[in-house]
Formats: sequence, C-alpha cells, structure tokens
Amino acid sequence: MRLVKRKLQGQPATLDIFLKTDDPYSYLLLQALSSIEKRFEVIFKFHVFQEIDSDMYPRFDMWLDYTKYDAYHLAKLYDLRFPSQNELPVINKELTNNLSLALVNIENHKEFIPKSIKLFEQYWFHATTSAVDDVLIKQNQRKLSENFVLLTKSGHYSGAMVYFEGEWYWGLDRLDHLEKRLIVLGLTHSKKESVHFDRTYETFCKAPSSAMGGDKQTPLVLYWSARSPYSYIALERAIMLCAHYKIPLMIKPVLPMMMRGMNVPDTKKIYIFLDTKREASKLGLPYGCVADPLGAAVERCYSLVEYAKSENKYHDFLLSFAKGVNSQGIRAETDKGLKTIVTRCGLDWNIAKHKLKDQNWRVLADKNLEEMYSVGCWGVPTICYRDYHFWGQDRFSIMENQILRDEQGKKS
Repeated sequence: MRLVKRKLQGQPATLDIFLKTDDPYSYLLLQALSSIEKRFEVIFKFHVFQEIDSDMYPRFDMWLDYTKYDAYHLAKLYDLRFPSQNELPVINKELTNNLSLALVNIENHKEFIPKSIKLFEQYWFHATTSAVDDVLIKQNQRKLSENFVLLTKSGHYSGAMVYFEGEWYWGLDRLDHLEKRLIVLGLTHSKKESVHFDRTYETFCKAPSSAMGGDKQTPLVLYWSARSPYSYIALERAIMLCAHYKIPLMIKPVLPMMMRGMNVPDTKKIYIFLDTKREASKLGLPYGCVADPLGAAVERCYSLVEYAKSENKYHDFLLSFAKGVNSQGIRAETDKGLKTIVTRCGLDWNIAKHKLKDQNWRVLADKNLEEMYSVGCWGVPTICYRDYHFWGQDRFSIMENQILRDEQGKKS
C-alpha cells in the first residue's frame, strides 16, 4: 500500500533514520548513509532521540559497554571510524545531552550527514561537542521526546534504525536487505548497482582451510539457547566454521531470558521473528514454522545434553532440536515431538525418555551464564575464541577474520 501510494502521489522514496546519541551504531550508520545517498534515489528524514525503554534492554549497562567494543570491530570491517577501547575518551551524561540537543537542532539541515558526523567524531574521539543556544534547549528537548514517541509508535525501540515503507533495518548489519529492496524497486542511479554492505557474510568460510595452522586445541565457544531463533542460525554457522577450519566447537547452553525472569516485550518479539526470517532466508536456512519451546521443551532439551554427549551426538541433537522448533513446528514438550527430534539424529528414544527427569543440567546452565556475563555479554548467541568475544549470529565473519589474522601472525 505504501509503495502504491508513493507512486500515485509522485512522492520520493523516503528513509526515516532514527539515531540515538550514545549509540555507537548510529555513528557508524551515518558514515554508511553517504554511500546509500550516492547510489540510490532516496531522501532521508532524520529523527534524533536519547530516551530508552528499559524493558527492551534487560542489561543496558552491559549492552552499552559491549557496543563500543563491537562497533570498533565492525568499523574495521567496513573501513569506517570508531575508537578502540584504548582510545575511548571519558564521556558523561552532560556531554551526551549536549550532543543530543546539538544533533536535533540540525536534523532538518540539508547538510545533516557531514555536520552530524563531525559532531559524533568530536564526541567519540575527543569527548567534546558544540553548545546549543539556551533559547533552543526546551524546544530541542521536546523534539527529542517527540522523536522517541514516533519511534515507539512506528514499532521499534532501538537506535541506528532505518524505516522504509513498513520494514525496519538495523545499522550496518541490515543495510544489505535495504539495498536489495531498493535495487528490486528500481531506485538506483546505476543499472548495475549491487549490494555493498555484505561483509558480515559474503566471504564466510571461503578462505582455504589450509590457511589455518598450529594450535587446533583452542575451541570456539558458543553460548546457546534452545529458544533463541538467532541461536538456531548461530549453531548452523558455528558448525560450518569449525568444520571448515578444523577448530573444536564447545556449545554451552544457557536458559532463555524469559526463563531467567527477564521480560521480552511483544514489540521486540515481533521484530526478532521478522528479522530472523529474512536473515535465515539470506543464508539459505529454513525458518518460520515455529513451535515456541519456552518452558518444558527447553528443559527437556537440556536434560538430554549429557546423554547426547555420551553418544557423540551432541551437535547433531542440538541441530535436530533447533531445526525442529524453528522451522518444522515440532512440539518438543510432547513425547511425540521430542521422539522425532531424538531418533532422527541417531539417539535411542527408550534411553532418552528415562533421562528427561534429570536436573543436573541446571547447575551447568547457571555456570555457563556466569561465564557469558564474565566476558561482557548478556545474551545469546555469544561466540568466544581466545580473547575475542562477539554477540550475535551476524558476527561469525568478523570472528573468522580474527582467527585468520591470528594464524597469519603466527606464521610471520
């Protein structure tokens, strides 16, 4: 409907850009938008905000610290600017508030992108920003609040978001979906336009495995949840990465957030489902016929972990479970459903059903959670290798690059 209306009214394709001041991904997105602007027939409408819905960020303190680490590695991947951990200046609330006021003050300026990039650069590299005229402060504060209300009413909660005709795109990581859509709609300046923001997956596992040498004892560790749809994708990617480079894989289950007493609002659930569907499709994985395993099904899965390990079927079992509940609608809380999951990966249902009352997994799941927290991550999937740690199914290529750099360093 939005597309038809735009064409009938002769309106330009408009991308609504929501930027959060202290969100590193907003700074990276701004740097990338120059490329989108040059290559596509679109206009931008910027909305700066500073508030958060705390329900959406159960561990906001950990999230904010992690984003700075992650943004640095993502910036390196795309040749953008963001300070390393050692370069980060000390930033306080007053400075952040001043930047918010300065950004919202120019959000309708035709030169917003270069001006805001300069302001963000001062903020992230030097902990300085421009002052705003006292007369404008109340007006700008009201505008910041209005932008946050617009974001939530439109159906999202996060910074670095692009909204275009009914669909959301988060930061650099989802610009590839936007690029593909704009190309299909014919909104390009060049007939041979292609996707540029695909470095988190385009070369995944394409380096020769012979490039790896030396220590094969250090495992890739995956903190994983039987309920998380992103964990389903991550499991597939982790198995593929470790098989390609002959790296040991250690999978450590943790309880889903909602089984740890954390709330996941409906807005977030809807976005995660839709986002997982397009990410899975992009990677050639089935997803969508979901049988939510929250509760008993998760517990039954974890109670069989030790049995699956003892039969050398651990990865096969978890993959069978993940595919079953995420793409085949298998109800794992029922004996019929779980039997299908168990037997098709080579395990014996008669043995498995007697182990369903085992509660020893709870101690291990708690231990795994504490380990995950200790590296600075609060949610799944989290992947770790040596001193590197990343959150998200879209970070395997970055981890792969780190692994290959380490191997190159050994040889030089």
